[in-house]
Amino acid sequence: MSSASPAKPFVPGKASFTPALILLGLVVVINYVDRGNLSMAGTVVQHELKLSDAQLGFMFSAFFYTYMAMQFVIGRVVDRYGANPVLTAGLFVWSVATIATGFVGGFISLLALRLLLGIGESVAFPCTSKLIAQNARPENLGMANGVITAGLKFGPAIGALGAGLLIAKYGWRWVFLWMGIVSLLWIPAWLRWKPAAPAKPVHGAPPLIGYVAIFQQPYFWTCSAGHFCFNYLSYFLLTWLPSYLGNERHLSQTALTKAAAAFYLVDASSALFTGWFCDRLIKGGVSASLVRKGASAIGSGIAAVALLTCARANADNYFPWLLLAGVGSGAAGCGVFLFAQALAGPRAVGQWSALQNGFGNFAGLIAPALTGLLVQRTGNFFSAFAVTALVCVAGGLVWIFGVRLAPIPWAVDNSTQ
Repeated sequence: MSSASPAKPFVPGKASFTPALILLGLVVVINYVDRGNLSMAGTVVQHELKLSDAQLGFMFSAFFYTYMAMQFVIGRVVDRYGANPVLTAGLFVWSVATIATGFVGGFISLLALRLLLGIGESVAFPCTSKLIAQNARPENLGMANGVITAGLKFGPAIGALGAGLLIAKYGWRWVFLWMGIVSLLWIPAWLRWKPAAPAKPVHGAPPLIGYVAIFQQPYFWTCSAGHFCFNYLSYFLLTWLPSYLGNERHLSQTALTKAAAAFYLVDASSALFTGWFCDRLIKGGVSASLVRKGASAIGSGIAAVALLTCARANADNYFPWLLLAGVGSGAAGCGVFLFAQALAGPRAVGQWSALQNGFGNFAGLIAPALTGLLVQRTGNFFSAFAVTALVCVAGGLVWIFGVRLAPIPWAVDNSTQ
């Protein structure tokens, strides 16, 4: 017996979940604006705080130490206490950390606040996955996850355009201060439009699905591997794209801000279109497994080819290839949490998606730091682009051959493990 109420339909503009879904997309936007601000301010912060390239790469990665560690505990909290209060508390913590970043005086204080930011932001995807699994029908999961994926792409776009231009005009400290204050405005809106918590079963809630039961599922590990590959691409672009545009393509702060924003907007638009188009194909009778897996694999392949070509292109023609990489990235991202929702179901999706996100975010530890080391050693970005392209190819193969879109029939005796 499931503790979740029957899934409600998701119809844009009509269903009761629509305002909440919009706010969930917005909270992911806020999440990525706040975590990406340091990347946009990276060059300025590096000079002011006297950080080396390797130190800057480590600072980009620092957020992920606590973020990733929290994934292995936060899912159980979400499944036990519900997504609504956990998401609200997490946003408050990460907004305070963003505000305080505007007052840092050196490497250690900045490091501490990046670690606190990771703790606060760890709640975002387990909570959004839980709420989508509880409130959206299976045939609408593509669009619902497209909204979330678009949010994690629009966040860097807004950060690049808004924060980048504000940094150029007012300096980086004021940007962190005001972005954190604005983030807090999401909380009263969420308290007004959050979806109702599922009704409690008459005979009491069944035991939570345990870590052992989840780890025993082979598809959990393949989903985590695919998640890692997508995250490597995503975090490589999130943390190092501005520096690539500034240091290798020699764009000014204003020009690189506009270029990065254009990339992130293409990425987000691709995610929304892919989610909508996949749902439309499924409603037309095409196999859901074929559509979902195909979108993730094709997107990964497009991103790999485009990145390699971009790295080899000259100053006159690299940018269209960079935008094409955004198309691939957006398409590849729609299935990352969708597979977790479809496989785990509402009862276990909080823990499954959090654990999957935890293993997937090893990419957040590796990609920024490895990129910094490769750039420092070679003096250019080609090797970093090549490594990312290879990871994308691996991700596409995982989604095609390693995942099956079918709900897991959780056994009652496994739920106590």
